[in-house]
Amino acid sequence: MASLSHGQLLVHAVRVLDTYNKDMQSVEEHVNKYLKQQKIYDEGDQTFIVEVFSNCVRYWNLMKVITDGFFVKDGKNVLRSEENLYIVTSYLAFFRLDELGVAHFRKFVSAQDINKMYRFLNFCLNERNLLTWMKDGWEKFYEHTFVQTSVLSPIQRWMPELQEMLCHMKAKIDNKLRPRRKTTPKTETKPFEITQPRPRSIPIPEPIPKLHKHKPPPRSLYDDPEEFDILKRNRDVNRRKAEERLMEASRIQFACANPEKSDKTKEIWNNIISEEDGKLDFERHRAKPTPSFLSKEVPFKMNTTAILREGHLYSQREDKEIKRLENLEAGAKDKSEFEKWQNKMKTQDLEQELAAIERRRLEGKLSHEEAILARQNLIRSNKQKVMNHREETKKMFDEFLQQKFKEEQEMRLLVEQTMQGHKNAKDATKKIQDIKRKIVQDVNEESRELMRQAVEEAEVEMRRRMELIHQIRAMEAVPIIRQKFVDLTATSGHGLLSEMSIAELRERMCLLKTAEEELEEQRRDDILASKEAKDQKLLDTLETISRHRLEQTKSAAIRFERRKKGEPRPLQIKDEKLTELERRLEERKAMRKREQQSAKITASRTAANRTQSLINQKKALEENRWKELEMTRERTARIMNDGFQSKSANRLAVM
Repeated sequence: MASLSHGQLLVHAVRVLDTYNKDMQSVEEHVNKYLKQQKIYDEGDQTFIVEVFSNCVRYWNLMKVITDGFFVKDGKNVLRSEENLYIVTSYLAFFRLDELGVAHFRKFVSAQDINKMYRFLNFCLNERNLLTWMKDGWEKFYEHTFVQTSVLSPIQRWMPELQEMLCHMKAKIDNKLRPRRKTTPKTETKPFEITQPRPRSIPIPEPIPKLHKHKPPPRSLYDDPEEFDILKRNRDVNRRKAEERLMEASRIQFACANPEKSDKTKEIWNNIISEEDGKLDFERHRAKPTPSFLSKEVPFKMNTTAILREGHLYSQREDKEIKRLENLEAGAKDKSEFEKWQNKMKTQDLEQELAAIERRRLEGKLSHEEAILARQNLIRSNKQKVMNHREETKKMFDEFLQQKFKEEQEMRLLVEQTMQGHKNAKDATKKIQDIKRKIVQDVNEESRELMRQAVEEAEVEMRRRMELIHQIRAMEAVPIIRQKFVDLTATSGHGLLSEMSIAELRERMCLLKTAEEELEEQRRDDILASKEAKDQKLLDTLETISRHRLEQTKSAAIRFERRKKGEPRPLQIKDEKLTELERRLEERKAMRKREQQSAKITASRTAANRTQSLINQKKALEENRWKELEMTRERTARIMNDGFQSKSANRLAVM
């Protein structure tokens, strides 16, 4: 078997590094498995791949310093997945250059992309990088003497040849190298070799080419494509929809010019106005009354958490009250006078706030009345515009009726021509169906034959499987001795210090179970004692709560009697600005009502006659249109009936 090339060796060395996982496999096991999978049997190739892979794993920290620095500085745009390629290249440059030589190393480098290799080698072979941060990084993992003698010294000896190789790669990248001129050998003179001419041979006549029999044109060449039929059907459907829309538009054409509002519209408009007025009513009380069942005291059962929480609350109140009494005893002042002054100031602020709210409400109502007056003026001007537009619409409608009559005549002729074309297309469809029927029969016969063969093969396979099943069941029916005698007092004989028999194990288990039961009884007694202490604490807390609730009930009754004696009077708001706003609002309302009374439309005799005449014309147009549609449908049905009869006659003749 031929040995691998330089590029293939480099690729295999990189792949074996990519697939290696140090936590799962050893170095030797992984490389042997890889060589077996790739079927590499040459001894020299195997030795090279094993040495490169094992030494790359051995000096991994040294190579990692180079690649990490390269990705940080010059290799920011290089793929991280190519890291193992750079590790193998750096290993060949720093440790195997004396053995390989520059010529073989150049072949390994030229097997890869020249741009990537030049960028990496230019970085790692830079003397400044080698002697500064690379050397410091290597000395963190290896001794100074090893770094100096085994790594730096060999690479410095080969540095001139490597720099020359880098210059050559740079020139090749920049397209500065000129192609080598091929040296042509000199022309050597030879004596003439004169031979006698051979007699001319009789030429063999060339065969006359025969024209190949051409294929006949397909029958579909003489038929119209299906797209024409689809377009024609879509055209008919769209025209029918357009006629329906036109009828609908002609039926409701005067609905947009009716200036008079219906009774329902007026009712809705009044409801909207009343709702808007209701939104400005700020004094209405919107709160719902309390339900009747809330006034009754409902007994409820308190749990442990509620009792402890309420007991803690009352204890805090007692501490607070004791502290207040101690402060009064020490000479502190009472805050009742301050509370009276505070309530008085709050009442004044509330009166000012209510006056501002009332003023805003009246201003909103006033602006609403002014908006209604402006709306009435706009409606009056729009009515005049509608009267002018009505005359123009009447003229346009007359012109539209004339144009519509002409289009209907043209449509009638087009429908008759279309129905005649459908009759010719049905004969061609019948012939195509006969051809397709014959093809389907042939295909069905072939499928039946294939199905019969498949069923026979399945039966043979099923018989073979049944025989195997019978053999397996016969083998399983043979009896097997499964008895095993056990001595419960004997040990297993493994020679362990804690080894014991099953009887001894059962005895120890009984002793452990007895100890656990005693411990459980002790815990149960402790739990009962803690529950009794907790119940006593709850009883004391309930007594404290009942005492405090009795005191609160007495104080609430006293406060209710005091409140009943002196009920506060409702606030009265007096402001001149509010009075002026109310007066202006009443004036605007009276003006709006006068405008509404004057704007009511009275139906005139001439307008009623004109409306009635338009309605009669509309009904006559609809009746004529429906009659024409019925005549068209009858004519279409008659033509389709004639075609169906001719088709049935042809079918009977064929049968």
